[in-house]
Amino acid sequence: MKQFRGMLRVVFGRTTFGAIALIAQVVILIAAYRFLSRYLAYFYGGFTLLSALIIIYILNKEENPVFKLTWMIPIAAVPVFGILFYLFAEFQIIGKLMDKKLRVNMEKTDEYLIQSPRVMENLSRMSKQNANLARYIKNSSHYPVYGNTNVQYFSLGETMFAAMKKELEEAKRFIFMEFFIVEQGEMWNEILEILERKAKEGVEVRFMYDGMCSLTLLPYGYTKDLQEKGIKAKIFSPIKPVLTTYQNNRDHRKILVVDGHTAFTGGMNLADEYINRRVRFGHWKDAGIMLKGEAVTSFTMMFLEMWNISEAEPEDYSRYLRDPEYFYPLELPMEGFVIPYADSPLDRESVGEQVYLDIINSARQYVHIMTPYLILDYGMMKALTFAAKRGVETVIIMPGIPDKKYAFLLARSHYGELIRAGVRIYEYMPGFIHAKVFTSDSTKAVVGTINMDFRSLYLHFECAAYLYCNEAVRDIERDFQQTLAQSRRVAFEDLSQYPWYERFAGRALRLFAPLM
Repeated sequence: MKQFRGMLRVVFGRTTFGAIALIAQVVILIAAYRFLSRYLAYFYGGFTLLSALIIIYILNKEENPVFKLTWMIPIAAVPVFGILFYLFAEFQIIGKLMDKKLRVNMEKTDEYLIQSPRVMENLSRMSKQNANLARYIKNSSHYPVYGNTNVQYFSLGETMFAAMKKELEEAKRFIFMEFFIVEQGEMWNEILEILERKAKEGVEVRFMYDGMCSLTLLPYGYTKDLQEKGIKAKIFSPIKPVLTTYQNNRDHRKILVVDGHTAFTGGMNLADEYINRRVRFGHWKDAGIMLKGEAVTSFTMMFLEMWNISEAEPEDYSRYLRDPEYFYPLELPMEGFVIPYADSPLDRESVGEQVYLDIINSARQYVHIMTPYLILDYGMMKALTFAAKRGVETVIIMPGIPDKKYAFLLARSHYGELIRAGVRIYEYMPGFIHAKVFTSDSTKAVVGTINMDFRSLYLHFECAAYLYCNEAVRDIERDFQQTLAQSRRVAFEDLSQYPWYERFAGRALRLFAPLM
């Protein structure tokens, strides 16, 4: 009887219903295409002309060439279906409305994100190149460069989790949390217990998670359960059984802000594998940072801007600035510079990619990278290979045990070109690398949520922090070297030892790289 009830839940569950609804819409689109195909002889000339015009339009768009090619192939091969599908994707109004609301929210927070002339002058004196990068991030992502900020680096999810709990316990005014994945288990249960207790103490608690969680990880009405505990909760972009492209833009950010004086970000989600209380792909290697100081303001506003996309009432953002009577410990080192930044897939400005490219292109001694995925476009590939060719030590650490076999095969399809150019590639033998970390020349680093794949660089909402001449840069590089010692270098000769069908699959998967 228990098995029968379980089968009924699967058959009549929301996931099954959503899948059936999507299949029905696909069938309708195919039927419409077949119906139009009957009259293709009459419309062939018109569609041929239209496809040529659309291809010219695509060629002249300010867009990554890989995405252009991805559209041009189906439009040229099957004009009727290709054109209809392109027009369907191009004129999605929901994404445009979301972008408009986000821009409005960002305009409202501008007065709290004014660039300090003194900080910019100090940075310019130390490095014109980094000052120029700071101007780019401010102009494109609207977040300034800060001094007076302490950064603590966490080389494992377990240590960051302990610090998160400590800061949550000390919250007095508000707690903001925004995460991509939340799964019930030891980690989430411990955090939820603190959040519920803090809400009862009168602390304002807001929690937002991405809509993908509702499919398999959390009950559909889970936000109501959280609201009953006194937690203001919402789902970002809930998954609905409707064919639309805006649902492809997920909230991949990880942000925790406490009382406007402390913020966390990094690769870690809220599930047990991230703190190695559950083993999935060997040892899970993640990384993150905690900020204390002026730069926390950017993460506070970053959260509120996203939260208020679905809110109608205006927000008093000034309420969530750091209490002026709160003082950081005098012994807390706050030298150097920090630039928090966010990246939106809706504004056609790939801030995350540009920051990575700037680090690679400006590197003089080395650029060291930890990333779970390596799905590269032409520009990123050329930047990495050019860095190695001009003598910059270019090293990438990848997982030894991947979480997604298809993504790993695609990543390995890039190894040959990278290794021939002099890029050194290592695989972390104890398990899975989930950290998203860049470090270069003992002076600069990035820690955040941004993978080296198309989804992170072009399709997801992301965030990170750029560090320059900050003490934490040394800690990040030290962790890189310790991780490197546990990794195996991939030699060019190793590539021929991979099974032929895996090598073929990796190259074939490049057709679908813009979706990964």
